[in-house]
Amino acid sequence: MPTDSNLLDIAFTNNPEHGYLVGSNATLLETNDGGNTWKPITLQLDEQKYRFDSVSFAGKEGWIAGEPGLLLHTTDEGASWSRIPLSEKLPGSPIAVKALADKTAEMATDVGAIYKTTDGGKNWKAQVESAVGVVRNLERSPDGKYVAVSAKGSFYSTWEPGQDAWVPHNRNSSRRVENMGFADNGQLWLLARGGQIQFSDPTKPEEWQEAKYPELSTSWGLLDLAYRTPNEIWIGGGSGNLLRSPDGGKTWEKDRAVEEVAANLYKIVFLEPERGFIIGDRGVLLKYLPNPETTSPEAA
Repeated sequence: MPTDSNLLDIAFTNNPEHGYLVGSNATLLETNDGGNTWKPITLQLDEQKYRFDSVSFAGKEGWIAGEPGLLLHTTDEGASWSRIPLSEKLPGSPIAVKALADKTAEMATDVGAIYKTTDGGKNWKAQVESAVGVVRNLERSPDGKYVAVSAKGSFYSTWEPGQDAWVPHNRNSSRRVENMGFADNGQLWLLARGGQIQFSDPTKPEEWQEAKYPELSTSWGLLDLAYRTPNEIWIGGGSGNLLRSPDGGKTWEKDRAVEEVAANLYKIVFLEPERGFIIGDRGVLLKYLPNPETTSPEAA
């Protein structure tokens, strides 16, 4: 990619050819060919060094959340961006934004404050009474639930619409939690240090199924997980390691085609089953190719 910055998120407009990547050092990249080629865009911001953490579109309307204290908004597919003023009393900095519908979006900060706008960012309503403390990552389910991992990975918290506070949960092993998120069916997944993966029990959400170790002799960590289909799961890890499970996490195989990629693969996004991207450090982006027999993943 035409950048040395760390890339952090990717999103497409309602045009599947037109998308954006965001990252550290106010990095913004645009594609008009479905993610094959990207060009950098420089936004006129003040002198501060901003980190663009999150980008999201609903149709032509898009949002970028960043640190410190930055929220950008577009209504024309990113041809122009305006800065949304944020209150100085905002707890923490925005690290996640989700475009939900016309003029409607949710924003979450690095201390677990969640706000919603229904008027294009003019007014924001707090969705949860109290923040949760500094988080290392935070994930939103399609139906609006959140899970947040504490900064040190020592515990996690959940929130769902209607609750007035986050619910803290102790981790269920001595291993620190690396990352968490939701399956399509609402199940939670958890990646812990030392290459461990766990899924919550679908019938008892408070309980966890037995921990699995997809790679037994691993010294690299598992960093992110995404579902391509309800049964096919991909996990990205350190040192170019990429794992795939065709059966909902029972068995795992390694994708050997990307082993030469010298990057930690820390974010996997499937926009739909045949359209996926993996973001790595040092400006690495992998694009999913549906027919591995005839092709291998492209490293942009």
